[in-house]
Amino acid sequence: MNILNKKENRLFFILGGFFVANALIAEFIGIKIFSLEETIGIDSSSYSFFGEKISFNLTAGVLLWPIVFVLTDVINEYFGIKGVRFLSFLTVALISYAFVGVYFAIHLTPASWWIESATSEGIPNFQNAFKKIFGQGLWIIGGSITAFLIGQIIDVRVFQKLKSITGENKIWLRATGSTLISQLIDSFVVLFIAFKIGADWSWSLFLAVGTCNYIFKFIVAIIMTPIIYLAHLIIDKFLGPQLAKTMKLEASNMN
Repeated sequence: MNILNKKENRLFFILGGFFVANALIAEFIGIKIFSLEETIGIDSSSYSFFGEKISFNLTAGVLLWPIVFVLTDVINEYFGIKGVRFLSFLTVALISYAFVGVYFAIHLTPASWWIESATSEGIPNFQNAFKKIFGQGLWIIGGSITAFLIGQIIDVRVFQKLKSITGENKIWLRATGSTLISQLIDSFVVLFIAFKIGADWSWSLFLAVGTCNYIFKFIVAIIMTPIIYLAHLIIDKFLGPQLAKTMKLEASNMN
């Protein structure tokens, strides 16, 4: 029996693949901090949040996490809470596995010529650069994974609650609403564990950076609302109206 013969199976593999890939990539690129203002071509400004002067300097991971939560809502729509829960735990397991692999890679004895192989490009010690970029602290890893799981649990529950109220109507409300709530929790949980506890940040700095990150995620979630409708149109066309309707109904009844 070829499981790929069924459209619903192929759909789950495709959505699940993008879900896991985005989460995994977001973890590794999260080490980079970028200036939002300068990236879009405007002068960097200073904003005051909770008495702290900060700019919109964000982790590169925020570019992909909103996509993960949008995928969460799409998967929730067609495969229910059990489908999202399965992919969430699988993602955490794969992220943990990836970091174990990276840990051992960091501690491999580097070839002597490789260490100075990028000196001409301004990297005097390739081993130290590799270790610094990929060797994220345990607090950051723990905070990110914990925030991801909590965010996912809240997202699917809020989504299904809103769907029970709105039915098949108002996709934007349940999808965007659940994302905004889950992203709020995610933004502060990861900072609390990774930096408030792990790096002893002050409460004002923790709240200021968390607010800055959430404002960006809030705006992105709103902007991505049309993409959710487009995804539904494409998926419904791929599945066919009858199968799509059946899957949505079954997904609503999953606990």
